[in-house]
Amino acid sequence: MLFHNEPAQYGAAMRSFLDGCEDGLLYVVDNSATPLEHPLFNHPRVRHVFAGRNLGFGAAHNRALALIGGQSDVHLLLNPDISFTPAVLPVLTRCLASHADIGVVMPRIQYPNGELQRLCKLLPTPVDLILRRFIPSAALRERINRRYELHALPQDRQADIPSLSGCFLLVRTRLLQQVGGFDERYFMYMEDVDLVRRLGDLARTVYEPAVHVTHDYAKGSYRNRKLLGYHLKSAMKYFAKWGWVLDQARGERNRGTLKSLAGR
Repeated sequence: MLFHNEPAQYGAAMRSFLDGCEDGLLYVVDNSATPLEHPLFNHPRVRHVFAGRNLGFGAAHNRALALIGGQSDVHLLLNPDISFTPAVLPVLTRCLASHADIGVVMPRIQYPNGELQRLCKLLPTPVDLILRRFIPSAALRERINRRYELHALPQDRQADIPSLSGCFLLVRTRLLQQVGGFDERYFMYMEDVDLVRRLGDLARTVYEPAVHVTHDYAKGSYRNRKLLGYHLKSAMKYFAKWGWVLDQARGERNRGTLKSLAGR
């Protein structure tokens, strides 16, 4: 999904996909006010879809999923600020092919300097998602973050994780269609948490750190009040849907994840 992105940035994402996947189609849904341009839009395996308005993150991905229909076995959710080597997709594809119970797989996500982005998380509580942003105690924020962002997660083996980032996810297409894709009530933020949670009702959601991608992660809501407003609004929609305090599935999945890490 594009929205007034820099051509050099989304061009790198497109080239990464085309080099790493020999026969896959790349649907680029353009939410910009006027159509963006890039030479790769003319590539025979690229479909540039101008939406004419900002549909939002989830709705744009649903548009691509509808256009693909039943033509694929696996579907890649790919942000325009991602780049990766040709080795990544074959490893993740083999992971799905060799484990019928895995429905979603995410690689290690790194900053451009090689530092790990902690995008493997527990299912959020209101404290994790909202209050930690405003708690004045740095020590308490760090304690919350270490648990929520799974700082103890080993980086040398696969792990089942209840919340994975939508910036780069390989998903079985039939499962995406079965859950109805993204919940379009989220304009931006939280749509991937909600989606992976629903996919987790049907199959394992797995982290595979054997391969990595580079993510030019901006964390815009930490610096932009408008984006912070979107984030908070989406958080409230999420907890209104799944439960602010009483959320049995959240508790069970989070406890299972923490128990698995403690017993590794």
